[in-house]
Amino acid sequence: MKLKLRKKSPPQETIVSLIDVVFFLLVFFMLVGRMDATSPFNVTPPESLAGEDLPSGGTTVAIGINGQLALDGTTISEAGLLQSIARQLTANPDLFVRINADGQSRLQKLLPLVSKLEQEGVRNVVLVVTPNLQ
Repeated sequence: MKLKLRKKSPPQETIVSLIDVVFFLLVFFMLVGRMDATSPFNVTPPESLAGEDLPSGGTTVAIGINGQLALDGTTISEAGLLQSIARQLTANPDLFVRINADGQSRLQKLLPLVSKLEQEGVRNVVLVVTPNLQ
């Protein structure tokens, strides 16, 4: 009696390991990546008991403790900042501007800048704060 040998079926390919790699990369980039421009100098926002989540989009102005200015992560003068905002306003009249000012910076720098931004035509200006969870 002669028995026939069964043909070996090819091993099934699993994609579980690929799913693990993709999930690992997703988590890695979520932890490492930033969705917003960082300022070229240290900025620690003031703490506040009130506030709400910031809407996405727009542009970020950073004000350092010594009055340094940055627009979307690039150091800039006040005149250059206002010119750049004016150009952005021509493309998007509803431009949203978030001000990320250091908690120790002086209001003498912040308030006139907000007035000048409003004179340029900015309608939405928001100050970034850190929630005080105490």
